[in-house]
Amino acid sequence: MKTLKLTLMMCLTLAFSFNSFAQKRDLDNFRPRDQRGINVFEAPKDTVTTFDGLKVRVGGASTIQFQALDHENSGAVPLATLGDNFNLATANLDLDVALYDGVRMHLRTYLSARHHPEAWVKGGYLLIDKLEFVGEGFMADAMQYLTFKFGHMEINYGDAHFRRTDNAMAMYNPFIGNYLMDSFTTEVGFEGYFRKNGWLAMLGVTNGKLNQSVSLNPNSNLETKPVFLAKLGYDKQLTQDTRFRLMGSLYTTSESSKNFLYDGDRAGSRYYFVLEEEGASASGDFRSGRVNPGFGTEVTSIMINPFIKHKGLEFFGVYENSTGKGFGPNPPSRTYNHYAADLIYRFGANEDVYIGGRYSYVDGEHSSGQDISVDRLQLGAGWFMTKNVLAKLEYVNQSYSDYPVGDIFAGGQFDGLMLEAVISF
Repeated sequence: MKTLKLTLMMCLTLAFSFNSFAQKRDLDNFRPRDQRGINVFEAPKDTVTTFDGLKVRVGGASTIQFQALDHENSGAVPLATLGDNFNLATANLDLDVALYDGVRMHLRTYLSARHHPEAWVKGGYLLIDKLEFVGEGFMADAMQYLTFKFGHMEINYGDAHFRRTDNAMAMYNPFIGNYLMDSFTTEVGFEGYFRKNGWLAMLGVTNGKLNQSVSLNPNSNLETKPVFLAKLGYDKQLTQDTRFRLMGSLYTTSESSKNFLYDGDRAGSRYYFVLEEEGASASGDFRSGRVNPGFGTEVTSIMINPFIKHKGLEFFGVYENSTGKGFGPNPPSRTYNHYAADLIYRFGANEDVYIGGRYSYVDGEHSSGQDISVDRLQLGAGWFMTKNVLAKLEYVNQSYSDYPVGDIFAGGQFDGLMLEAVISF
């Protein structure tokens, strides 16, 4: 509590100290943290500048859910008893700073999360759209198309992470839960972008580590080698009413002492205690309802994402193929496939109301060698009360198939209703 109070006091001090520098809240090349940020993917590239000195933007988010879910399995492993009540309220703090013409910093802190009740830093990055700090007009022609990004940051693998809930930041997610295979992690690295006439290409490299350390794991003979990232696709507003985007992404590493691509979200799942054993803790078993292939030593994943929006109707798809090696008695490579589709209809004067559905399906080889599958249906609706306040309703139904006898997921299923209130600014 003392740490949280100190953090809040420091933030308020910063906000008031830099108020004279921050008359305009939106920064150049910035994805708004409100309704305007819906269906924005990479931060926009615009060489027109409004920079006239250091600007600090203090923002944040706060989110809470009411959960009314039931679950069951084959009975081999007793499950936690679920009731209908509120989950822990989560909160984020964002600092975005225009440091120089074309140079911006982002830092996000989780003030409260399912996994960590105390404040802790998610990560941050430096984004460079211009090289004016080197010299006036330096590489100006090339920098019309180039962007560089450095930091301990959320990596840009796939497009699904742009539509997911990031702890309290749930404004961009039309539903309450994230995708079944939640490909999200923060690693130290570099990403370079080239954009022209709707085409986008990205190459990146990271150190492959979620938890940063220079010491090696004494219990493992494996080192963590670099991760290589790539992204290529096309994004164009074809007509006033129609937008089309198609992206393909690659994530690959040849050796890792522990890979976190599918369990890198340390904030936690929205579905508390589902298919968790009796006596589980909210923070200890914080990834409930997700599918983690359990890869460790090496991983290669590709994701393809189509996005089409015509007037108020939008479709977003996920096809993901991931192959990797795990730990323990089954080191041979295993493959998981992930399929998902969102169909959303937004209506009202400013598309303030929406209804929609998402179907997700994952199949793969369990560590026992048995082929398993999981599917999830989400039906949802949302209302933007203001551009900064969103109320959501969701029905979710998830089933587990072909898990080994005695596994907690054997015969597993959960369903019910969720309500969520989101504030983001």
